[in-house]
Amino acid sequence: MGDDTVRLSTIGRILRNRWRVLVALAVLGALVGAGASMLFSPGYRTTTSVLLQGSRDESELLTEAQVASSSVVLDRAAQALGWGVSGEELRGTVKAGANQANIVQIAATANTPEKAQALADEVAAAYVAYTAQLFGGTADAASQVAQEQANALRRQVQETNDRITDLAGSVRTLSVESVDVRTQLEQLRNDLADAMLKLDQTDETISQTKTIVMGPAQRPVSPAAPTMAQFVGGGALAFFLLGVLGHLIGARADRRLRDESEIGAAVGGPVLGSVDVPVERGGHLPSGAPRHRWSRWLGTDRPWNEPDLLPSVDQASREIRYRRALSRLHDEPLVVLVVADDDPAGRAAATQLAAAASGPELRIVVTSARRPTVPTVDDASGAVVVQGTGTRTGWELVALATACTDAGLRVLGTVVAHPVRASRRPVDELIENDALAGSA
Repeated sequence: MGDDTVRLSTIGRILRNRWRVLVALAVLGALVGAGASMLFSPGYRTTTSVLLQGSRDESELLTEAQVASSSVVLDRAAQALGWGVSGEELRGTVKAGANQANIVQIAATANTPEKAQALADEVAAAYVAYTAQLFGGTADAASQVAQEQANALRRQVQETNDRITDLAGSVRTLSVESVDVRTQLEQLRNDLADAMLKLDQTDETISQTKTIVMGPAQRPVSPAAPTMAQFVGGGALAFFLLGVLGHLIGARADRRLRDESEIGAAVGGPVLGSVDVPVERGGHLPSGAPRHRWSRWLGTDRPWNEPDLLPSVDQASREIRYRRALSRLHDEPLVVLVVADDDPAGRAAATQLAAAASGPELRIVVTSARRPTVPTVDDASGAVVVQGTGTRTGWELVALATACTDAGLRVLGTVVAHPVRASRRPVDELIENDALAGSA
């Protein structure tokens, strides 16, 4: 792939040539997601609401939410439930929050709908009981004092109303005294308004000690998100995308040349031809090994970004390709075929070239891949580098060409060998299908 921009055709090629690997990764991701759901799935979740009477500011609402999820409330709820768990163990399954409507919402999570409902109801009941207990110690005294203050204020209001009535009846004429009386009347009315305001504040202070559960929690009918299905789907999708990304990164990091023009430029000679080399069950690996079966089934026995080459129908058509490549040597008397020792496709192609040669004499030289060295061959007119596609980087091909030059051999070109799977269909069937396809 090199430094080329990733195209949709590249993604399509990965999906076409590596779909079994991607499906296997998706299945593995689904299994991992199923395992993660057992550890991280929240289970069933429900909520219940508690109403706080009276006006509360933001800090008071935050305090009430902290009280609802405090260890004291959770310990009491755990004791009432009788599940054999402590309040500290319930801390991760109970959340409390308050909004501007003076409502404390208590959310509970459990592995069954029944337990989630029971946990939310018990925590709400424990919170209401604990809040009542906080004000219970001084409830009687506070109520008595508040009642006495309210009675005193009501008497003051009544006396003020009587005084206003008397003053209003005493004013007969418009004089200096009447103006003073009216001034006192206005002052008394202001005192009456202040007394009523204090009375309202006293009633509000009494009502703030009350909390009411707005109803039992609803029993959940489905697990809370993320569910097991979401974990499984997310894991399969994540592993699938990681598989595609891994193929792209691997192709970009791979510097081995596969394009014939790049191979010819690195060798320093023209590409004489492309030939196919039949590969049986993974090439040079021992037949029947478990790795073969898995690699062949997954489709990893051949690179996904290998250039497509139509395989030969039979041995005769394959030999035509080899002879066509040799015909471009222009009747050279003696040609050296240089191939690396770790390139089974190249060695097989060199053997086939030597067997198919009818004009120039061919001599195969197998050199080391790490330190290529070509011996001197008398009367040789040049060398041809034979290599399997995608087996050498550009610098390695330059090293092979340099080894030929050091041996006094002129690089005549290169032959690229493409490993292809040998077809199991009869030759007659292939020929018949090709004839039908050509006539269509």
